[in-house]
Amino acid sequence: MTMTRPGPRERLLETARDLTYKQGVHVGVDAILKQADVARRSLYQHFGGKDGLIAEALRTTATQDHYHAVMDAAGDDPRERVLAVFDELDQITTGPSFHGCRYTAAELSLTDPEHPAHAVVRAYKDGLHELFAAELTRRGHPDPAFGADQLLVLIDGVLAHAVTRPDARPARAARALAQLIVDA
Repeated sequence: MTMTRPGPRERLLETARDLTYKQGVHVGVDAILKQADVARRSLYQHFGGKDGLIAEALRTTATQDHYHAVMDAAGDDPRERVLAVFDELDQITTGPSFHGCRYTAAELSLTDPEHPAHAVVRAYKDGLHELFAAELTRRGHPDPAFGADQLLVLIDGVLAHAVTRPDARPARAARALAQLIVDA
């Protein structure tokens, strides 16, 4: 059986996802090229440079599919679906490979306001907002958009706090607060 090696574009994306999560978006181009085993020309040919690669790596990682899967596994009740996210965050943030939220880290690290990754991060966060607002609407929440804002503040807080105090299990504390939001 012959295994086909992914092409340079796919190797660059996979490497960028890996290294930028572990080391941040300021990881060197040479490190990316070396791990991906591609020539510098491929980077410019496929992405126009490192900025384009970073944005595309975030865009192709940015999916609400994991949140949907967690919610779907929790059943049809919007309350249980939202709270299941916090149970999942507890599992994720206590794992040995957890390094925080790649999107927030990128947003904070990239000081150039024109960097293409900013739009990707904002689109991802907007997608999460829509997801939670829809669940709160189904629940009959009096202000689903505001409730979704509150849930996202909790999620961002969990992802940041778990980096600085991993033993604190912030998702558990946030779940109790999420219950108050969902039950409003």
